[in-house]
Amino acid sequence: MSSPPAAPAPRWPLILLRVTATTLALLALLQAMLAGSFLNGTYDSLKDHEDNAMMLATVVVVQLVVAFFVRRPGGGPLWPLWSTALLTVAVIGQITAGYARSIGVHVTLGVLLVSGILFGLVGAWRLPLPVREGRYEGGPDGGGRLPRPGGPVEVKR
Repeated sequence: MSSPPAAPAPRWPLILLRVTATTLALLALLQAMLAGSFLNGTYDSLKDHEDNAMMLATVVVVQLVVAFFVRRPGGGPLWPLWSTALLTVAVIGQITAGYARSIGVHVTLGVLLVSGILFGLVGAWRLPLPVREGRYEGGPDGGGRLPRPGGPVEVKR
C-alpha cells in the first residue's frame, strides 16, 4: 500500500522568502553605499550605516523565521534555512566587528555577507512557486489563455 501524495507546498512562505531576500539585498547594497560615503568623508553616514545594520539584522531574523516555514509546513528545500542561519551568525559577527572597530574583519566579512545575500536572493527567486488552487485553466486552447479580441491575427506577405 502506498502513501497518499504529499500536498503541494503553500505559496505564502516562498513569496515571503522572496520579499525578505529582496529586502536584504537592497539593505546590503545600501550598507555598502553608506560605508563608501563614510570613507569619502561624509562622517554623518556612519550613524546611517549603524541604523541600516540594525534594520538588516532585523530582516535577517525575520527571514530565518520565514525559512523555517518554507521547510516545515511547506516541505520546501532545506538550503534557505541553513543559509539564513549562517547569514544570521555572520551579521551578528559583522555588527560585533564594527563596534569593535576591527576594520579588516568588518570589511572582509561585509564583502562576504553581500555576496551571500545576493546568492540567497537568486536562489529565492529560482524556487518555483506552486500553482494556485482554483485557477482558471480553461480557454479555447485549454492553456488558460483567452482569444485575442477581434479573432486571430493574420499576417499578409
